[in-house]
Amino acid sequence: MSDIILKAEQIHKQYRLGVIGTGTLGNDLKRWWSRIRGKEDPFLKIGETNDRSTKGTSNYVWALHDINFEVNRGEVLGIIGKNGAGKSTLLKILSRVTTPTKGVIKTKGRIASLLEVGTGFHPEMTGRENIYLNGAILGMTKAEIRQKETEIIDFSGCERYIDTPVKRYSSGMRVRLAFAVAAHLEPDILVIDEVLAVGDSEFQKKAIGKMQDISKGEGRTVLFVSHDMAAIQNLCQRLLVLVNGKIEYDGEVAKGIEFYLSDSSQGKAHYKNVNCVFGVNEVLFIDNKGKTKDVIRIGDEVRIKVNYVNSDKKAISMSIGFFDLFGNFKFSCRSDVVDTKFTKQKGEAILTIKKWPLSAGIYSYNIAVHQSNTTIESVKNAGVINVEKGDYYGTGKLPGHSKAFYVDYKWED
Repeated sequence: MSDIILKAEQIHKQYRLGVIGTGTLGNDLKRWWSRIRGKEDPFLKIGETNDRSTKGTSNYVWALHDINFEVNRGEVLGIIGKNGAGKSTLLKILSRVTTPTKGVIKTKGRIASLLEVGTGFHPEMTGRENIYLNGAILGMTKAEIRQKETEIIDFSGCERYIDTPVKRYSSGMRVRLAFAVAAHLEPDILVIDEVLAVGDSEFQKKAIGKMQDISKGEGRTVLFVSHDMAAIQNLCQRLLVLVNGKIEYDGEVAKGIEFYLSDSSQGKAHYKNVNCVFGVNEVLFIDNKGKTKDVIRIGDEVRIKVNYVNSDKKAISMSIGFFDLFGNFKFSCRSDVVDTKFTKQKGEAILTIKKWPLSAGIYSYNIAVHQSNTTIESVKNAGVINVEKGDYYGTGKLPGHSKAFYVDYKWED
């Protein structure tokens, strides 16, 4: 039987744009009078969906709308979505930083939050002094901090500078120390907002490992918000995807990431830079008749048309590299490796991949322009392509592995 440690029931959060509060004393009185009479807030009815990219007709928006979910003890729940989707608002409600407009949060045990790492650090105090200050702010007793002081300093990797004022720390060192303090809390529920995106790669791996220890080794519950899909994949057991303040997906992590990326990248298979004066100004995926296509099938012949501008007419080469959902490199096609360079002032290069080798799923691509072994243009995540199942071998059969890389081969007797 599952042990539910946190439950969100019909959580709504409404904000009024442009001003603090409701804007007028009259509106505040109306809300107060409705609450006294046991009636609904009169301003709830006029709220609009929280879509930051569109212009609305009302000053009231729903940052969160009808949020319902449960979290089991020891579970690591990831929460992702576009900027403005409501992720941080949800975490602030769960952490009791703010209250919901409607709905209720039910929890068992102590909640600790890492919403903004480093909050409460005093620049004139030493690192050691800030460990005690920050630990106290986060709810640790002096005895707890003293017991874990050595472990916190070792984890941060800042031992040499621990008795130096924090104002002389680099931003990365400050983040390391702040995260080290927060990571050694012992709450039942730990709420983390985008803090693993900071620091160098070595520290990020250490931080993810610590979060895994907290959830698996210590059996604590973690709610984790991040735009780093690799961290989400490595750390989380379940995923929520928020879209305009609503939960649009709740389930398996890999499928949730695919849902999020496919939703956020619709119509972006092709790349265009209207302000290009040197380099690539357009990338189009086309079929053998020259028509653009947004979807590729396994085994298809894929043609990629690259329009470029080469203002100085010197020889340039181009490359397109493909990556999976989590940013893992799959393969690239660089023109100078096959002794092809381009010298026209304005030209059109065609890349042909005879049989598309990657399995069904969603992939991003980077584009780059090189001149004399120097990269003069690099565009990351230039576009996203969708790959569907196809008949690579002409037999109607494919290996069962979902992340296969297909090669053209032949067996003989």
